[in-house]
Amino acid sequence: MNRGLICVSVLTTDGPAISSIVAPLSGFIDVIEIRLDGLRSPLTADSIAGLGKPVLVTNRPVWEGGLFTNQEEHRIGQLKLAVESGASYVDIELRTDPQWREVLFSAAQKRGAEVVLSYHDFHETPPNEQLAVILEQMMASGADIGKIVTTARTPTDVLRVLDLQHEAGAAGFRLSAFCMGAIGAISRLATLYLGGYMTYVAPSPEQATAPGQITAHDMNLLRSLLQSV
Repeated sequence: MNRGLICVSVLTTDGPAISSIVAPLSGFIDVIEIRLDGLRSPLTADSIAGLGKPVLVTNRPVWEGGLFTNQEEHRIGQLKLAVESGASYVDIELRTDPQWREVLFSAAQKRGAEVVLSYHDFHETPPNEQLAVILEQMMASGADIGKIVTTARTPTDVLRVLDLQHEAGAAGFRLSAFCMGAIGAISRLATLYLGGYMTYVAPSPEQATAPGQITAHDMNLLRSLLQSV
């Protein structure tokens, strides 16, 4: 079966520990997301190159469920430095001020990195009208990839979010769309085979970075069972 990419999300204070965290998962993953909002020191070009997989950098602010509390200038500066050090993808939130988004768009273009424009809702799944507006804004932004992740309160929420991938695909826009929470957990697997660009997994249950996140090992097991049918 054709499937989307599998990205392991790593949130740690210890940069040198990232290699040991992801090394046992190498056969299960395609991309490594490094959460800069957790690190105590900047990523280096050597550390990115040494991971042996494409690296996605995220510096999630507290207003979008992350840990970064400093000024936007510093947050964007850390992301820009990571792109210049060899990151293949950079994630920036849709709700980021457009002037700061443009800084990263420019840096990514110069380095051949791809921009993921993201939207997260840790409380609910917005109405269809609002989801449509979010998707339209992403497609018009100049970003390479969109990411829409909401919290599912009902099974219908899951279906509505997954359906965004059909709309994005019809427009030729790459989109990752799935739901958080127990009800949304199935969407993290389903998105891989329903046109989603990428899903996110945890190194272990203790290291999950979002509610309902499946571990890399469990995702691999689920994929194996599905593909054996």
